[in-house]
Amino acid sequence: MPNALRQAAAPVTTQTPDAELAARGAQGDELAFEAIMRRHNQLLFRTARSMVKNDAEAEDVVQEAYLRAWRALGSFRADAKLSTWLVRIVANEAFGRLRRKHAPVIPLDAAMISPEPAIQAALTDEPERQPEPAAMRAELRQLLESRIDHLPDAFRTVFMLRAVEELSVEEVAQALGIPEATVRTRFFRARGLLREGLASQIDVALGDAFAFDGARCDRIVAQVLSRAAAEGLSRRD
Repeated sequence: MPNALRQAAAPVTTQTPDAELAARGAQGDELAFEAIMRRHNQLLFRTARSMVKNDAEAEDVVQEAYLRAWRALGSFRADAKLSTWLVRIVANEAFGRLRRKHAPVIPLDAAMISPEPAIQAALTDEPERQPEPAAMRAELRQLLESRIDHLPDAFRTVFMLRAVEELSVEEVAQALGIPEATVRTRFFRARGLLREGLASQIDVALGDAFAFDGARCDRIVAQVLSRAAAEGLSRRD
């Protein structure tokens, strides 16, 4: 970026639009890309976590996806949503890892008709005790996370993006490259399976599920910036 443009660029804030951050990041603006990561870290971690079902591997997926995104920022079209573009990159990275591991994928039709007994048990078993409100919320969150992990593969990421991250049907369809009708069907079935065990309490802990704490956010940002600097992707004014 020419010096005159660097001097004219406004400071990066929480109000800076995604399109501006993307344009500046494409020019190697490290602060702009750091803002992108901090803004979208939770969404992308939850997306990756829903696919690989492991916290550490989900972090690796997000880091690799960010580096891919940074290299490709020049091709990002500002008329699209940056969040949708990033989710698609994360999904592709996660799917690639699963394919390399030859991870079993549960067919959608089979899962809808006859989920595995272990999944049914995980979704319908009743809690053994009723703790005090604060403890109950923590326990419910853990139970919800466990049951989301046990959802059939075809439903899990759709549920995470729709219910936990509250993306629209259109946004989920665009991010995952599937029809909107498929998003609605998978979300309906996933929610139904979870409600069998959690009933009306399911919404209590959704906001806390797979919480993205400050330490994890900082760790991912630091590691991506370090690798980007090594590749010559970034600059800091």
